[in-house]
Amino acid sequence: MLEIQKKLKSSFYTILSLPATAMGFALSIQISALSWILSEKYGFHLEEIGIVWAAGPLAGIIAQPIAGLLSDKVWFWGGRRRPFILIGGVLTSIMLLAIPNMDIIGKALGQEGATVGIAIAIALTFDLAINVSFNPTRSIIADVTPEGEKRTNGYTWMQTISGTFGVLAYAIGAFFDNYVLIYSGIFIVFAFSVFPLFFIEEPKKLTSTNDGEEQSKASFLEIMDVIKPLYGFLIYAFYVIVAKVLDLPPSNIYIEIGCLVITLVAGIQVILASRNVEKDKLEFQKILFAHSFTWIGVQSMFVYMLAFAKVNVMGFEMDQEVAEVLKNNIGKIVAVSFLVLNLVGAIFPSLIINPLVKKIGQVKTHTISLAIMTLGYFGVYSLVGKDSEYLLYFFMVVIGVGWASIISISFAIMSERVDKSKMGLYMGIFNLSVVAPQLVSSFKIGQLVNSYDDKGILFLICTITLLVSTILWLTVREKKGNDNATSANTGGGHH
Repeated sequence: MLEIQKKLKSSFYTILSLPATAMGFALSIQISALSWILSEKYGFHLEEIGIVWAAGPLAGIIAQPIAGLLSDKVWFWGGRRRPFILIGGVLTSIMLLAIPNMDIIGKALGQEGATVGIAIAIALTFDLAINVSFNPTRSIIADVTPEGEKRTNGYTWMQTISGTFGVLAYAIGAFFDNYVLIYSGIFIVFAFSVFPLFFIEEPKKLTSTNDGEEQSKASFLEIMDVIKPLYGFLIYAFYVIVAKVLDLPPSNIYIEIGCLVITLVAGIQVILASRNVEKDKLEFQKILFAHSFTWIGVQSMFVYMLAFAKVNVMGFEMDQEVAEVLKNNIGKIVAVSFLVLNLVGAIFPSLIINPLVKKIGQVKTHTISLAIMTLGYFGVYSLVGKDSEYLLYFFMVVIGVGWASIISISFAIMSERVDKSKMGLYMGIFNLSVVAPQLVSSFKIGQLVNSYDDKGILFLICTITLLVSTILWLTVREKKGNDNATSANTGGGHH
C-alpha cells in the first residue's frame, strides 16, 4: 500500500476520485449533448428523446444492483471494484465514439440514417457501461476510508474533482461545440478509468458492520423488504416497459394513481415505524423514499432543459426548424446552464458543505441544500422568460447548491446506514432511488411537458418534487456519533 493511501493524503483522495470523475464526465456529456444531438442533428421529437433517455434508468435498474452485489463477492485482476471500473470505463469510451456517428452505424446496418432503435441500442449500451462502473467507483471510496470525517472527505473530494471536470465538460460544449466535447471525453474517460487503479489498493476482506447484528448473505426477500418505498416506482417502470413492448398506451391514469398510492403508503409506513426506534434499515428506507423525489425533479431538468431553452428563453415552437446558428445558441444556453450548475457543484462541497457538515451534521446540511434548490426551481418557473438567459444562469447557481449536496453528501449519509461488507449491493439499491424515478421523468413528465405549449411547466414540476423531497428528508435522523461536529472531532473512527 502506498504511503499516500495509508495516511489518506490529499493526493490519494484526488486519485481515488478519478474513476468516479470519468463516469461523471461521461454523464455530463450525455446531459449536455444527447438531447441536442438527437433533436437538432437527427430530428427526433420530444417524446422520442424521452424514450431514448429511458434506456439509462432501465440499464441502472438491472446493472447497478447486480454489479454491486458481484463486486462485493468477487476478487480478480487484483481487486474487487477494479475489474468493473476497467470494463465499464473502456466500454463507455467506445460508446461515446458511437453517439455522434449513429447515422454511419445505421447505414452500416442497412438502415437509412439514425433511427430511434439505433439510438436506444447505443444509449442502452452506453448506460450499461456507466452503470457497471459507477457503483464500484463510489463503493471503492467507502472501502478504503473509515466512517465519519474521513468518509465524508472522500465523497466531498470526489465531488470537487468530478464537479471540476463537469464544469470543463460544459465549458467545452458552450465555448466550442458538443462534438469537441464528445471526442475529448473519449480520452478523459479512458484515462481516468484505467490509470488511477494502479495506485489504489483495495482491502481483500470487507468488515461487516450494521447495528451490531449478526450478518448473513442478503436474500432476495430481504432485498425486496428494503426497497419497499420504491415499489410504486418499480411497478410503474415495469408497466411502461410492458406497454412499449405490447404497443399499449404508455399512460394509464389508474395505474399511475395506484403506483403513487403504493409509494406514499409504503413511505409513510416506514416513517411511522421509525418514530420510536432508530434502526439503520428504517433510516436507509427513509433515505430511499426522500431521494427518489429528488431525482424526479433533477432528471426532468436534465432531459427537458433543451425544450425550456428553445421555447421559453429563445421563443421558438418546440418542433420549429431553426437556422444552424440558432441551434447552436440553444445548445449553448443548455451547456452554460449546466456549466454554472456544475461549477457550484464543484466549489461548494469542500468550501461550504463540508465545513457546514462539521457544525450541524450531514442530514441537516443536505436538507437545507435541497430547500435552497427548491427555491431556485421556483425562481426559474416564476421569473425566467424570453431573452432572460442570464436570469436563468443566476437561478442555476441557486439550484447548484442542492446539486452539490445530492452528488456528494447523500452517498456519505447512506453509506453509514448499511453493512459495509455489502456496500456494493446497497450502493446498487440506493441507485434504484435514482433510476426508477428517472423512468417517471422520461415517460410521464415527458408527456406532461410535451402537452403544454409553455415549457415552464417543467420547473413547476421540479419545484413540487424537490419540495416533497425536502420535507421527507426532515424525517431522516442523523447517525449517532455524527451529530453536529462530533464525528469531525473524533478523527473519523468507526461507530
